[in-house]
Amino acid sequence: MLKGQKMSMLNDLVIDENNMAFHPMMGNSYQLNDTSKDILSLLKQNKSKAEIIDALAQDYDAPKEELFIDVSDFISKLKVYGLV
Repeated sequence: MLKGQKMSMLNDLVIDENNMAFHPMMGNSYQLNDTSKDILSLLKQNKSKAEIIDALAQDYDAPKEELFIDVSDFISKLKVYGLV
């Protein structure tokens, strides 16, 4: 799949007030925590990994090195699920 098609996979996700993400075309649901919801939101805004880490560093009391690992792991999981 092309990168634009993958980005639309993320953009198709519907996130409810309980942090449940649902992909209507695939029929899959994913439970998100607050951090993963924030990462997903920033990815949908086409932010780079560095921009996401900087944004999270402003919102969370965590070192950038730890955030780098968390963001990298989350993006890897999105790849496994075929969302990016």
